[in-house]
Amino acid sequence: MPRSTLTSKGQTTIPKEIRDKLKLKAGDRLEYVCEEEGKALLIPIRNSLADLYGILPAKGKRVTLEDMQRAIEEEACSKL
Repeated sequence: MPRSTLTSKGQTTIPKEIRDKLKLKAGDRLEYVCEEEGKALLIPIRNSLADLYGILPAKGKRVTLEDMQRAIEEEACSKL
């Protein structure tokens, strides 16, 4: 059974065997759940689809700041 030590700052290292089994890597987020007296669960937080929004570049023409400003001015003028 893998073991680790708690530091004075409340930190510990997750043993490699556990990291490998849970497919954990640096930067992963974890959730801790207390169960019965003396038991706790360590649950990896997996990204949802919503967390991935914007990770890929948009297809099509990119809009410049000048294009946006021009569109705002044209729309504002059309409302007068």
